[in-house]
Amino acid sequence: MKQYKDLFAQAGLLYSAAIWGSTFFLVKNALNHISPLALIAYRFLIAAFLMFIFLKVKKKKLFRDAGKGLILGIILWVVYFPQTLGLKFTTASNSGFITGLFILFVPIVGWLLFKRIPELNKIFSVVLALTGLWILTGGPGKINYGDTLTLITAVAYAFHILYVGKYMASGSDPYILTFQQFLFVGLFSLAGSLFSEGGLTWSSDSVWWIIVFLAVFPTMSAFLIQMVSQRFTSPLRVAIIFSMEPVFAAIFAWTIGGERFALHRGIGGLIIVAAILVSELPTSKKKRSQP
Repeated sequence: MKQYKDLFAQAGLLYSAAIWGSTFFLVKNALNHISPLALIAYRFLIAAFLMFIFLKVKKKKLFRDAGKGLILGIILWVVYFPQTLGLKFTTASNSGFITGLFILFVPIVGWLLFKRIPELNKIFSVVLALTGLWILTGGPGKINYGDTLTLITAVAYAFHILYVGKYMASGSDPYILTFQQFLFVGLFSLAGSLFSEGGLTWSSDSVWWIIVFLAVFPTMSAFLIQMVSQRFTSPLRVAIIFSMEPVFAAIFAWTIGGERFALHRGIGGLIIVAAILVSELPTSKKKRSQP
């Protein structure tokens, strides 16, 4: 039975990585018809509504630990707004690879926040990832506005992971916090879109299919599957499987998304993925035995 649960967990995590990877080119195409803030608002408010129904059925208190939900919502908004806006100026494949750097920022942010000294392999991974990023973008002289915005996303995502870990360790309900952060991200974006160019309007009805897909699959289902799957597998395995997200982003962008394949982007992306994998390798026999 444990073997089947472990297999299910791995399949679920791979699904989450793949579905998140598929969103980059979809979001980039949708931004031709709707503003970044409006897209985020609709996406997260629909996901929050679906979570609301789920929590009502489960008879859970919607705003328990609302302060924690607010903090996560603020951080998650800083994750998604720069990333979505950045896709107007950079390629979907670049955005996917740069976003994947969040795993490398986790030990750095962890050291700054909680004084956790990163292992040697983490430091090496950062250097390796920066090398890959240099090749991917063409160096500082060719890094565009969208690439810079996406780097903000990667750093913010590291904060999000660490704070989620802190709140889960304190016994908070993951489903309630998921609903709350979805709701806050949606409301922040809704308020911002009222004062931004384009407002909440859209120029093509086809964008609604993209919004519904983003809300149901990469937002609601992927987050829930991630939570369920992490009950049956180790954090190391989760991190390694999630490192496939930027690879899926590039594959979708270069095939379905119609982006032109560039050799230097492929090489840079592979180096970033290698850095992510190295960063998650155990550093001692003792750590190998830990779940």
